[in-house]
Amino acid sequence: MADWGPVVIAVVLFVLLTPGLLFQLPGSGRIVGLGNMQTSVPSILVHTIFFFGLLTIFLIIVPVHIYAG
Repeated sequence: MADWGPVVIAVVLFVLLTPGLLFQLPGSGRIVGLGNMQTSVPSILVHTIFFFGLLTIFLIIVPVHIYAG
């Protein structure tokens, strides 16, 4: 049986933390840009750090297991 928990968590975090989709840190002209669908290199770096930090927390501290038969 395959454990799909880490895959589901990674995909959801990747979609939610895509720069410019929901928010963008740092935004263009502001600290936080909301839903502007634009991105920049600093924004990509910040969102990458958030992604790996949250992914580490969810995979190690809060183990989620989804088994598909």
